Amino acid sequence: MAGRGDPPEGTPEGLPGGGEDEYRSVVFDESFVRAARLQEFSAQERMGDHAQAVRSLPVWSMRTGSKQVLVLVLLVALAFGTAIYLGVRHPYQTPVVKQAEPLRITLIPLAPQGPVPGGAPADLYADSPAAQFRVGASGIALPEAKRTRNFSEGQVMTALTTAKDYLVESSLDPDVLTGGAVRPVRMLLDPDQLAQFDRSMSSPVADGHHAATGWLVRFDPAKVALADPEVRVKGTMRVAEVGPDALEVTSDHTFAYALRPAVQNGSEAGEASLFTVRRELHFRFDRDDLHQHRAELLVSYVQAGPQACADDTSGTLRPLLAGQRATVGGPAGTDPYATGEATAALCGALSPSVLPQPKP
Repeated sequence: MAGRGDPPEGTPEGLPGGGEDEYRSVVFDESFVRAARLQEFSAQERMGDHAQAVRSLPVWSMRTGSKQVLVLVLLVALAFGTAIYLGVRHPYQTPVVKQAEPLRITLIPLAPQGPVPGGAPADLYADSPAAQFRVGASGIALPEAKRTRNFSEGQVMTALTTAKDYLVESSLDPDVLTGGAVRPVRMLLDPDQLAQFDRSMSSPVADGHHAATGWLVRFDPAKVALADPEVRVKGTMRVAEVGPDALEVTSDHTFAYALRPAVQNGSEAGEASLFTVRRELHFRFDRDDLHQHRAELLVSYVQAGPQACADDTSGTLRPLLAGQRATVGGPAGTDPYATGEATAALCGALSPSVLPQPKP
């Protein structure tokens, strides 16, 4: 006998569970019925004059979650609009990248008042103020690196070491001093200054911006040779924060070189003499410079002697060697009718006290 709800023939073959299981997947639950847009009239209502068997429900009677969906759509739209607004006008403004300024150069030849003393390099150093100087890079001592308001201790140390590297390459490297090499110095400069540097090397001129000797110490190898590769050095360095995105390093060092005449056509090397160069350099470092281990050179103030005031020292320094005297006359002429930035040739007198004083 068939059970309750089964067809008279019983449960059909091949359909486990009978008819209920067969139509279980299409049974409409209560939420589905409530969400229907069409609703059948009741039996009593159908007894009236209604021509249709069903009626449409108002839109507001759709599924109960319609309001939540509307709110969700509004929230998504608001989030999307906010993202677009922040993408256009975000509160974290990109730092303004400041282009490196051109280097400003001042060169002052120091003319001796008598003949230049000569002798052996060791004796010349011992009889001069350079006797207390250190040898080479050891004379470029770094101050203690301390963090600033916007830069870490490591970043301050990077600025100091980069400035020292520039001084070593531009003042102590023998290939730079007498070999004409420029790449070791060029590699340490900010890219914005490379065009000015290259022009200074290829076409030096005493215009306050394009003197090769403002960037580095260089002698004419056809006239001058190093009598002692161990240059004597003494000076100071200091660092300061000049803004939220910049550090400045100021170096002030005196370099004493033992020079002699270049040997030509089998001639014998002459006596050595001392040549002194004081370089005051101002470096600027932005965050990109610190990351790339390079510097912006802002100011180069150079005093060098013994030299003759009338010589043009923009391309190479022109040392007066042992036994030589400065020519009579003042510095190179200045043309007041020249256009462009005003510059003037400068010259100073080399104090006799800085020259080697042989012991009697």
